[in-house]
Amino acid sequence: MDALKYVIIGVVVAVVVVIALVLLLQTPHRAPVQYVGSPSGYEAFVPNGQTMNYNGHTDPTGTLILSNGTTVQNVVWDGQYSSTIINNHNQIVQLNSQFVGQTDPVNNQPYVPLQDFYVIKGQVPIEQVTINGQTYYVIDANNINPADIAGFYTYQGWVSNFVEAMNTPGTYAAVLPGNSPVFQWTNTTGTVAYQTMLYEQYGLNGAGGYVLELPNETIIPYGSFDNIAGPSLNNYIVVQQVYNSSS
Repeated sequence: MDALKYVIIGVVVAVVVVIALVLLLQTPHRAPVQYVGSPSGYEAFVPNGQTMNYNGHTDPTGTLILSNGTTVQNVVWDGQYSSTIINNHNQIVQLNSQFVGQTDPVNNQPYVPLQDFYVIKGQVPIEQVTINGQTYYVIDANNINPADIAGFYTYQGWVSNFVEAMNTPGTYAAVLPGNSPVFQWTNTTGTVAYQTMLYEQYGLNGAGGYVLELPNETIIPYGSFDNIAGPSLNNYIVVQQVYNSSS
């Protein structure tokens, strides 16, 4: 009887150990939350179209661009706006598949791929986690004031330039008038200026026809999303100044 008792106890202990190991393998290893970026700058999350099941729900993954130009890979956006970001990105992808390669009727140049991105004013709370041996950097979006988050879109090759421009003193946002000569420029700037408005017309949840103008007079056309539009970034969303170009 004593021998049987010890066998049963041994089996129970072994089962408990196995369960503990399974739970340990499924639980991500976490590092303390840290804040990255500049308290007075702008950072941007750029989704890559992939998602991850994290904390029991689906989150977008991508790259984080810091205010000093540093990029962080393997980033997960977790918390508020996760599903909205996924939906916005899917809209951009669908419209790209519909229009890229066709010709802009105003400047006769081919349309180019646009990219959505999400700007955070100030520092970003990041938690480093390891899952199945892979390191990820999780943005704790629920700890960001929603007033400090806004969504934008522009040519995919200009996203880093856009973030750099926002962090450059003297940069301002303006709206293009309907008869702006910029639309006729036979380059990517002219194409994107028109294309941001075209996507709006075809159901994108946002508005195009804006530009950032840098102190050196370079301009970056862009659009903004209506469903992620924190008032701390109103200078880039509710644009009053009109951009005038002589040529």
